[in-house]
Amino acid sequence: MASGIRSVTERSGEGVGKPILDADNGEELMLVQHDVSIVLGSSRRSPESPGTLYITTRQVVWLSDSVMAKGYAVDFLSVSLHAVSTDPEAYPSPCIYAQIENGTEDDESEDSDSESDDTLNLSKITEMRLVPSDPKQLDTLFAMFCECAELNPDPIEEVDGEYDWITSADQLGTEDVDSEGDADPNPAHPIGAKENLSLAHSVVQLQINDHRFEDADEMEQDGKNGDN
Repeated sequence: MASGIRSVTERSGEGVGKPILDADNGEELMLVQHDVSIVLGSSRRSPESPGTLYITTRQVVWLSDSVMAKGYAVDFLSVSLHAVSTDPEAYPSPCIYAQIENGTEDDESEDSDSESDDTLNLSKITEMRLVPSDPKQLDTLFAMFCECAELNPDPIEEVDGEYDWITSADQLGTEDVDSEGDADPNPAHPIGAKENLSLAHSVVQLQINDHRFEDADEMEQDGKNGDN
């Protein structure tokens, strides 16, 4: 399902233009932020000249202000993690850092061998940094990333060519439960990261196995009582 970073060469409207949205299927523009640079791949790569960032209900789109045919987009389904980065050792400028799933099993990513290459191999890009000219914009950008990521839950399985989407804890077959036995309305999950669903399924499997052990204990106790 993840498609990774893709190039955007077409725009709508006049002037510098805007991204073309899939309005017929409900895509809406949520935020426009000017003077944002983008860095794809290694943190050693120089940022692109400032452009305009568009966040929609489906995707993140960056369009260059100086080159009309240059732009990049990524669906929220391909963003596996996003966070605010302010550590100068990680990157010299405060930014939104995102990890990108590119839909391949190949561990190879864009590396230093292509640092001087003007043409990016977008199919290998697994990291993206969005650098606003004003660091005070980071909180707003991060909040919008979180909101729109929640609008795009992970598909958990494909049946007859269609995906079954996770929209609630009930679909996992279990709930977070507190010490009183009640469902926890605020389960803890890492901010900006998609949930690790395999852990929940492991817990369900463990509970099933526990029931089998309980049945075995009852059978053993019944056998001892019969001998007596």
